Amino acid sequence: MQEYHLIFALFAIFTGAALLSTAALLTHQSMLVAYIVLGIALGPWVADTSTVRHVGDIGILFLLFLLGLHLPPQKLWHMLKKVSLVGFGSSVVFTLIGFVIMWLFGFTIKECLVTGAAMMFSSTIIGIKLLPTTTLHHQHTGEVMISVLLLQDLLAIVVLILLRAFAATGNIYKDITVVIIALPTLLIFAYVVERYALSWLLAKFNRIKEYLFLLSIAWCLAMAQLALLFGLSAEIGAFIAGVSLAASPISVYIAESLKPIRDFFLVMFFFAVGATFNLDYLSTVLWPALLLAGILLIAKPIAFRFFLQQVGETRSVAWEVGVRLGQISEFSLIIAYVGMDYHLISDVTANCIQAATIISFVVSSYWVVLRYPTPVALSDRLRRD
Repeated sequence: MQEYHLIFALFAIFTGAALLSTAALLTHQSMLVAYIVLGIALGPWVADTSTVRHVGDIGILFLLFLLGLHLPPQKLWHMLKKVSLVGFGSSVVFTLIGFVIMWLFGFTIKECLVTGAAMMFSSTIIGIKLLPTTTLHHQHTGEVMISVLLLQDLLAIVVLILLRAFAATGNIYKDITVVIIALPTLLIFAYVVERYALSWLLAKFNRIKEYLFLLSIAWCLAMAQLALLFGLSAEIGAFIAGVSLAASPISVYIAESLKPIRDFFLVMFFFAVGATFNLDYLSTVLWPALLLAGILLIAKPIAFRFFLQQVGETRSVAWEVGVRLGQISEFSLIIAYVGMDYHLISDVTANCIQAATIISFVVSSYWVVLRYPTPVALSDRLRRD
């Protein structure tokens, strides 16, 4: 019976996605929006949306792994140092905006703090999914974006630790110590394994494409699992796995071969974003969610442009990065789920965060697709892979 439900869920998701995507393309709409709308429409008919959401999360792992494959360690370290002001400065601004808006609507201080923390992040999936990688300008734009997003990932770990501390479910000093020790340990482990095992295997069997495909997936998932065991996020483990292979001569082949798998899981992810939204709360959370999404969609590009110009980026690059990072993040959804599980926020607050995130996904996708080159652009003039 469980197998039947799974087959039905996959049938409904991908048949519906194909139909809605066709309609979206014919009417010059964004395919990402089609997946979210499909989730809202079919969510009540899918027996186990939590399973779909967990499967969709795998797409984020592969996305981060592919990002790492394009960033050699030396370049990544240089970019992280450069964008530290951008990451920390913008996070303070967005947290304050989220806090003040929720406070004006009468939410509790705890709920305002959690919502403010959820607003500081931008979406890795939308930011990178809509970024071309074949032109020099966008390769640099991508490096800047990835550096900001990676710094935000590290901040997300800190936020999750603080949520546990507020909920009195963990020892904050122990958690911080674990992170300080775990991250360098994970980096050293990745370096040693790549230097003395993976590089030899990839060189020896570089003609057997199926083996390279299997080895790269195994390495990505192994590092993700190891990161979880160390108390870090699986996404950081997957990203480190990709960075460790970035200097390999076959990194380009690995990246290309994994794109179809990434896209499969990302369809599941965006479907789950729509499916897990509870429409019963819509009338209650609509106005605060609209205000949160609306102000942040304006404030994020402006703030990112200001901070990026302070670290030497040109005005055009700074503004484009700001627009591409102008939405709320899938990490915001995770913070909402965790905050609700720890009883720090109510169901209303969690659904408000979710609604604001979905609205920002939709509007930001349109803004980027209509204004900048993307792989899914609606016109031939802007379509870049």
